[in-house]
Amino acid sequence: MNAPAATPSSSLGEVVARVSALHPSRIDLNLDRIQRLLERLDHPEQKLPPVIHVAGTNGKGSTIAYLRATLEAAHLRVHTYTSPYLVRINECFRLGQAGGGILVGDDELRDALERCERANAGAPITMFEIKTAAAFCLFAQNPAEALLLEVGLGGRLDATNLVEQPLACVIAPVSMDHTEFLGNTLTSIAGEKAAIIKRGVPVISSEQAPEAMSVIEAQASRLRAPLFAAGQHWHVGVERGRLVYQDDRGLMDLAAPKLFGRHQFDNAGLAIATLRAIDAFRISAGAFEAGIVNAEWPARMQRLASGTLVDLAPVGSDVWLDGGHNAEGGRVTAAALGDLEERVSRPLVIIAGMMGNKDASGFLANFAGLTRHIIAVAIPDQDNAMPPDRLADAVRQFGMRVEIAASVEGALRTLASLAYEVPPRILITGSLYLAGHVLSANGTPPG
Repeated sequence: MNAPAATPSSSLGEVVARVSALHPSRIDLNLDRIQRLLERLDHPEQKLPPVIHVAGTNGKGSTIAYLRATLEAAHLRVHTYTSPYLVRINECFRLGQAGGGILVGDDELRDALERCERANAGAPITMFEIKTAAAFCLFAQNPAEALLLEVGLGGRLDATNLVEQPLACVIAPVSMDHTEFLGNTLTSIAGEKAAIIKRGVPVISSEQAPEAMSVIEAQASRLRAPLFAAGQHWHVGVERGRLVYQDDRGLMDLAAPKLFGRHQFDNAGLAIATLRAIDAFRISAGAFEAGIVNAEWPARMQRLASGTLVDLAPVGSDVWLDGGHNAEGGRVTAAALGDLEERVSRPLVIIAGMMGNKDASGFLANFAGLTRHIIAVAIPDQDNAMPPDRLADAVRQFGMRVEIAASVEGALRTLASLAYEVPPRILITGSLYLAGHVLSANGTPPG
């Protein structure tokens, strides 16, 4: 099968559309397609800067944000590869430069994708696989001191797992998600995540449920990989609103993370533990503090202070955006909302939209004690989005008031028509796809 002809006039969007059309009719997790493509590309995965490989169910992106900000504060060039993107595909690829990284430009990304498209020669391949191959090509030809590489799905059969000798393997909290691909027990999911562990390479893990930690410990032991586990080898906590980190090298008293929520102290701790476990880096306390304070990660308890959508909300409203979409993500978001309520009490309204394969009941149960008002919306331009009436059915079982709106914009207009003694706190949540739509419609896309 011959690949569609790529022309010099192809835009980035046209190339993305062409390679997206190569996606198999169903996702079958295996490494055959990406291995074949990387071989045709002369193995860019073997020519990368030193890699920190990050897996887990929740917190991967925030942990990478802290790692990047800290390494950049130490004046190191850092590439990052993350997924999914919120508004533009460029968000997945950040190229390290002196003074800070930048998102890859349209022309450079288009060229990398077209190179992969030609090498793939029209064979079936997932968008994530060809995107990962393009990332490897970009990062192999741009010098840097580190590459932060986020697993896309699982770990064992993820395209990023073809990096054979990373500097460190990091496992953020493991919980139930993507059960159709990874198994329906925490043990099986942890096994998929722990499969990124490489022989002799340091493993740094968040605090995990006992069954997940047992799997991680067993895999690390089998491969003689030194394990640095939260609660055992390092500790992070909150004292007087500050982050206190301690391991066998000593204690650090740092400012609180810029990212909001108690869970962000844990994510920041995981980043600190990772960098302290890697002999190649010597990071000062000042760089650690700057990284913790300056890290940004959109759509994770992100306050929307202004924008087109914010202007539609009731005057004086407190509008937040979070892309959480599984039970554990809902738990940490609900805890963050509880902290906000203790600081400044406001009525809470949740605008929720979810994908059809997510556990809406498990996610929404976390908010039952915080609000009695949820507005279910559709996610625009997503064929596999959960119909709002099905989402509303999941809400009703918790005794919460639920309405259906045609869009986030419609939901905000509805709220603006109501009389509030105190302007409400509004959380828009349930999906990163919804979060991307909100950031775009609000005029505040990630930079």
